[in-house]
Amino acid sequence: MSLVIRNLQRAIAIRRVPLRRKMEIVRSILGVQRFDLGIVYVDNKNIQHINRIYRKKNTPTDVLSFPFHENLKAGELPQPDFREDYNLGDIFLGVEYIFQQCKEDEDYYDMLTVSGAAEVTCPAIT
Repeated sequence: MSLVIRNLQRAIAIRRVPLRRKMEIVRSILGVQRFDLGIVYVDNKNIQHINRIYRKKNTPTDVLSFPFHENLKAGELPQPDFREDYNLGDIFLGVEYIFQQCKEDEDYYDMLTVSGAAEVTCPAIT
């Protein structure tokens, strides 16, 4: 299924092609290629807004993950009955915050993205 990568910020340049390749490898290793996954890059203002709404923390952060399926056990994949339920969820990355934390270390982006993928795939183990 689809991997959607959206860059909704302009502060930091994002290299989507290498990220897409790496995430397709991760999805293959995890056995979740048939599930949709969204990765959204946002600025400090937007990640802080999302963090305030969903976690009641009024500060920017690096990654917020929103699994589509709840109550999964560690290592358990969703067993959807309908096509529209083949969705892992969405990962929001606070790119400005990440950039400030890692001083241009692009591997840190990849690590956080993979971590976010693990959170929406296996929320019970993260």
